[in-house]
Amino acid sequence: MKNNINIALAQLNPKVGDIKGNVSKLLKIRKDLGTNIDIIVVPELYLTGYPIDDLVLRNDFLELVENEINKLAKLTEDGNAAIIIGSPRKDEGLLKNSVFVLDDGKIISVRDKHVLPNTGVFDEQRIFSAGSLSGPVKIRGILFGLPICEDIWTETVIECLYETGAEIILSINASPYSIKKSDQRMSVAVSRVLESKLPIIYLNRVGGQDELVFDGASFCLNEKGKLTVQLKDFEEQVLKIELNKTENLWKIKDNIHKISSKTEALYKSLVVSVRDYVLNNGFPGVVLGMSGGIDSALVAAIATDALGPNLVKAVMMPSPYTSEESLEDAKLASSKLGIEYSYLEIENGMNTIDKILTGFNGLNMPPGITEENIQSRLRGLLLMAISNRYGFMVLATGNKSEYAVGYATLYGDMCGGFAAIKDVWKTDVFNLCKWRNKNKPIEFLGPDGMVIPERVITKPPSAELREDQKDTDSLPEYDILDGILKKLVEDNLSLNEIVDNGYNIDDVKKISMLLSRSEYKRFQSAPGPKVTEKAFGRDRRYPLTSGFRNWN
Repeated sequence: MKNNINIALAQLNPKVGDIKGNVSKLLKIRKDLGTNIDIIVVPELYLTGYPIDDLVLRNDFLELVENEINKLAKLTEDGNAAIIIGSPRKDEGLLKNSVFVLDDGKIISVRDKHVLPNTGVFDEQRIFSAGSLSGPVKIRGILFGLPICEDIWTETVIECLYETGAEIILSINASPYSIKKSDQRMSVAVSRVLESKLPIIYLNRVGGQDELVFDGASFCLNEKGKLTVQLKDFEEQVLKIELNKTENLWKIKDNIHKISSKTEALYKSLVVSVRDYVLNNGFPGVVLGMSGGIDSALVAAIATDALGPNLVKAVMMPSPYTSEESLEDAKLASSKLGIEYSYLEIENGMNTIDKILTGFNGLNMPPGITEENIQSRLRGLLLMAISNRYGFMVLATGNKSEYAVGYATLYGDMCGGFAAIKDVWKTDVFNLCKWRNKNKPIEFLGPDGMVIPERVITKPPSAELREDQKDTDSLPEYDILDGILKKLVEDNLSLNEIVDNGYNIDDVKKISMLLSRSEYKRFQSAPGPKVTEKAFGRDRRYPLTSGFRNWN
């Protein structure tokens, strides 16, 4: 009977579709680990990356998956570490989300995900078929239960594993980050341990994939639910853990790394998301409009921390309504970050478009929203021209509060390839700026110290599309606005329920109306990282055309 085992937890960042690249990374790690490891474990669907969506429906894709799994299995005949790896597979015509155990030169066992999530950003039931409840797998003489991600969020799978003799629960995951996810995840894992009295090894993937970002933060709990191992968050890490059997219980040697505070984790999630989206899509860098306001300053800081100053271009595009203060702030913020700063006036363009439109029936009217939007769209036009010229991707700079109420111009400041703070409430924008001015993790590529001028954080927000314009001219203060929006978007409360929470009925009706009428704008917006419990897009799906009017 085996009484000790060494396992390498490989908290990695696979690239979706890059099967050979993901295998190559795994093999290098396995080689570097040498002969002192019994098992190496990688995350859910590591071979293909996750989520793979309809890519997994291609036969040529699945053939490549099968070939690479068989090659990996063959390589384990060298007697070094067994491999536990997540991968899709086709089983009698049905697609399964599976975990493969490779050892002794062959596939010694396969287990399929039983609980397929079908809420929020997840629609696995559309692609995969549920696996049956299965018992543990004997690996190197030890019975491991191998639930996959959602399998541990209910009692059923772990109960089955416990009753069929599992000694250790080893769960591979691709669990996306959100502000509240870390606490939820730990609570679920502790519950499963207390129910089964079995230690749990929880391995999560890390990195950005389209609109999702994965925080890693893998961990182990002992049979009493106590944390014994904690991996870092938002970083790839390969950690050797040691398990010893004493008095018929498996003990995991303590090895705890510090993880981020909530604000730090939110900032890191945005940095990782921008980094992986830009680099994995092959862009040579990013360009953004630098307005002198807080949103563009924050996005510039995130991009610089993700990519380094040399890959970020900032462009100030003033109109006659741009204040001298904004001009100074945009230049100063760019200087503090060490990024390239350019200056392109748009007044001549505004005049030219006004002249073109003068003869159009119905547009020879006093200036208003049309002229305001022309300014924003001219800026979008210039940014896209720079993008076309240099290949740099445009970063949109709007926040979630603006996107929610439509306080953004379609084909103007909403244009771009990626919207870095699209799921960040305005109140959190302020908090992130303050945090970044006091902190710079070692992995960030931006400069130390204050990178966002204090005046940018403290001055009243304004789009500066007309004289003396302030956001609060048409919106409540942001703490009130965000409070109402969170209850509408994330909690799905009725107007009466929100009013019962102390909000003004007129404000609630107005915000509800703006939220509904801006759905078509958000539908056409650039993708951006999901960081809250309910992001716009595939996480919150509302009809573009709807007769529901709860504000009347």
